[in-house]
Amino acid sequence: MIGAVKTSMRDRLVEAASELFYAEGIRAVSVDRIIEAAGTTKVTFYRHFASKDDLVLAHLEKRAQLERDGIGQALAVADGDADRFFELVAGNLGVLACEPGFRGCPFINAAAEFPDGESPIRRFIDAHRTWWLDALGQSVSGRVAEADREGTARDLMLLRDGAMVAGYLGDGATLAASFLRSARALIA
Repeated sequence: MIGAVKTSMRDRLVEAASELFYAEGIRAVSVDRIIEAAGTTKVTFYRHFASKDDLVLAHLEKRAQLERDGIGQALAVADGDADRFFELVAGNLGVLACEPGFRGCPFINAAAEFPDGESPIRRFIDAHRTWWLDALGQSVSGRVAEADREGTARDLMLLRDGAMVAGYLGDGATLAASFLRSARALIA
């Protein structure tokens, strides 16, 4: 086929794992199920990943990059306008929460399955959350005093986490408006 992009086996494994992990939970999905979904063999799997945990990290890295790209675009479009940034984030949260199969935040879900704070998976989740806090702090830099920025970012992160959980629990229809109203009240 002309113009078709060939997907690497590593990417196919990560894609299959991401779909299964998000739909069913990480611990519930075996390496054999991922191998079957990707259409490969154990030898090929272990050629790309030393363990299931390495694949979990690849899955989370992929999801983190998607979030970072989206938030980066929102920051660029908002161009220092915190209200515009939160409109964009709220709109995205509303769309996500209404998609079939939405199960909330993949990082919160993974953290629940990996309680050891010293595991590589939890360290990655913590690093991603730190990135989120920095991005949220950046989003309010023109509206909140420097001394209040970290606390405000933490409060906004709490709103974002709550929105993800509320969306998973079926409150997707009102999620965007509620998140936006709460973010605006917080930075007012």
